[in-house]
Amino acid sequence: MRIWLKDADRRPDPAPVTTDDRKAVLVGTGAWVVALVLLAVMPEEGGNSWWLLACAIGVGLGLLGLIYTHYRQR
Repeated sequence: MRIWLKDADRRPDPAPVTTDDRKAVLVGTGAWVVALVLLAVMPEEGGNSWWLLACAIGVGLGLLGLIYTHYRQR
């Protein structure tokens, strides 16, 4: 087995797979929204208020990712 092939021995690279990344971003953002709602409804115990902030930041980053993937697909 050779590590480096000559250009004449190489097969052509396969075409890149086209995917809809917006679906994955929507699922992740939806999970953050569910966690945010659950934490907002449940009373705070033991100083875990930063969890609510982490969920809000996750939703914000997910929305930014959704905008990015929308414009990248054009």
